[in-house]
Amino acid sequence: MADDVSKPAIFQFFQNIFSFLENGAYALILFDFWFSKNYSHCPSGKLFHCVFGEISKNDGMETTEKRQRGRPRAFNGPSEANSVQSLDRALRILAIVAEGSGLSLSEIAAQSSLAASTAYRMLTTLENHGMVEFDTSDQLWSIGVETYRMGAAFLRRRKLVDRARIVMQELMERTGETANLGVAEDDCVVFVSQVETHQAIRAFFRPGTRSPFHASGIGKAVLAHLEPERVGTILRKAGLQRFTDKTLSDISALAHDLATIKLRGWSVDDEERHPGMRCVAAAIFNEFGEPIGGVSVSGPTVRVTPERLAEIGPMVRSAAAEVTRMIGGVQAG
Repeated sequence: MADDVSKPAIFQFFQNIFSFLENGAYALILFDFWFSKNYSHCPSGKLFHCVFGEISKNDGMETTEKRQRGRPRAFNGPSEANSVQSLDRALRILAIVAEGSGLSLSEIAAQSSLAASTAYRMLTTLENHGMVEFDTSDQLWSIGVETYRMGAAFLRRRKLVDRARIVMQELMERTGETANLGVAEDDCVVFVSQVETHQAIRAFFRPGTRSPFHASGIGKAVLAHLEPERVGTILRKAGLQRFTDKTLSDISALAHDLATIKLRGWSVDDEERHPGMRCVAAAIFNEFGEPIGGVSVSGPTVRVTPERLAEIGPMVRSAAAEVTRMIGGVQAG
């Protein structure tokens, strides 16, 4: 189709034609083949317009340097008007690159049914984010380290949820309260799993529920094991919103609490997010000893009394340590 032929390619073609004029028969055969393939749709009276109308729109001639296989024939097309379509195309290309062991631009364009210039735009954007890599020596595109990192994050979370389930079930039975599993994101904790108690009055969080670090048991357990600079960055970004009269919205009070949490290995959310609800939590660590989330038990203050904290705390800490071990993590000292 003519739409798939870039304008600079037309210039290149005619330059080649003129250079071959001394072999007239060969030039005419080559011209006839190329023209019938790319401009067969043009009406007989519009051939000049079809060919030279495209040429006249070009701002300038490109160099005749041999095109690299990892680069497009032209990269001056219009930007994508539909961002959803662009995302769909980029993800399609990412999947194609992931399946191969190194692909040229022409191979990627062919498999994605996209023009080379469009495929190149998508590839360079993905490259900017580390999703794909371009090897200048062999002119091939391959999957990038950032894609691997994201995939590994999914596997870690899936592994975490699956393996923590048994531990959470046992923790719920031992404490008589709902057991929760949360993972740390950039500025909050996301609850991903829960084993509910059989009590009529109980804590309940839908999977995907988010809670600020400073106002949740798991969040504070995570903060307690981070470097102070990292804690400061998180809190400056997320803020210290007050949810109840007991929320630690003062940085000094929060810092004192975090020091206590790190020392004993478990935290308490004492009605700091929801009135009448108390939570005990401990952090889970990855293979580098970094906190990635935590396990907690939550229940009404009438059952999770201050007197029970010394009993529940070590149970939760042991449960979190067991999950850390099951996912191949290293317990922080």
